[in-house]
Amino acid sequence: MENPKGTPKAVVLAAILHLGIVAFLFLAILPCSDYAGFFDKLGLPASWNPITCERPIELPGQIIKAVLIGPTGSPPPKVTQTKPVKDATPPPPTPPPPTPPPPVKPPDRDLPPPPKQPDLKDQEKVVEDALQKADDAKKLQEEKQKQQQAELDAQAAKAKKQKEIDELFNKLDAAQAATKKADASKKQAQDKAQELKNASNDALPDLPNADQKQTGTNGADTGLVGRYQAAIQNSVTQHWIQPDTVQSGTSCKVHVTQIPGGDVLSVSVDSSCPYDAAGRQSVENAVLAAKPLPYQGFESVFQRDITITFRPQ
Repeated sequence: MENPKGTPKAVVLAAILHLGIVAFLFLAILPCSDYAGFFDKLGLPASWNPITCERPIELPGQIIKAVLIGPTGSPPPKVTQTKPVKDATPPPPTPPPPTPPPPVKPPDRDLPPPPKQPDLKDQEKVVEDALQKADDAKKLQEEKQKQQQAELDAQAAKAKKQKEIDELFNKLDAAQAATKKADASKKQAQDKAQELKNASNDALPDLPNADQKQTGTNGADTGLVGRYQAAIQNSVTQHWIQPDTVQSGTSCKVHVTQIPGGDVLSVSVDSSCPYDAAGRQSVENAVLAAKPLPYQGFESVFQRDITITFRPQ
C-alpha cells in the first residue's frame, strides 16, 4: 500500500528535476557572450563560473577604421605605408614543465626461502624405509594367501570327510534295508512253507481236538478245493480273537474279495451275522491279519470271492 505522506515529496522532486532540465537546455542554446554578461551582472566571483568563453583574437597595432560603401562600387583602398610598431606587450611567461611524479616502488614481497637441499643420507634412509615397507607388505600378503589357502584346504577336507560319512551312512541304511527285506522275504517264505505244510496234512495239528475239530466247510470234499477252503479257514481262525460278547453255538459269515497271491481287497460281514459291533469288528480284523491268504499250490482252484464262516469254540 502506498504512503500518502510521500506523494507531495515525490511531486516536489519531480518539479525540481524538470526545472533543472529546462535550465540546462536554456544554457545550451544561450550564446556564450550573453551568458558571460549575465554572470557578470550577478556579481558573483569569477571562480564560480563553470563556463569560460573564448575571447576574440587581439592583434598588435593601431585600430583601423573603415567605412563600408558598397560591395561593388567602392574604389580600392589607398595604399599607405605604415611603420610597424613594435609590440611592447611582453610575451606570456612560459609555464614550468610539470614535475614528474616520484616512481612508485613496488612493495617488497616475502619470497619463500629456497628449498633446503635434502641430505643424501636422508634420501637413502627414505628409500630403504620404502623398500622395507614394500617387503613387509609383500610378506603380509603372502601370509594372508597362505592362510586363505589353508582355510580352503580345511573346508575341502571337511567336505570330503562329511561326504565319506554320508556315504557310509547310506551304505548302512542300504544294508539295513536289504536285511529287512531279506528278513521279510524269509518270513514270507516260512509262512508260505507253513501254509503248504498245513494244507498238505489238512491242518490237523492246528485244529481243535475231538468234537470241536473243523475242516472249513464241514463237507465231505477232500479234494484240492476242500483243502484250499480248509487252509483259508484255518489261517483266518488262528488270528481271530473272540470277544466275550460272542455266544457259543452262533456262527457269522464274512464275504472276502481277494486277488491272485492272496492279498485281500475288501471284507464285509454278512447281514445275517448275530454278533454285536465288537464281534463283527473282530472277524474283520482276523481276515485282515491273516493276509495274504493261502495261494501257492492252489492256483488252479483260486477263487476271487470267498465266504468264511466263524464259529466260536
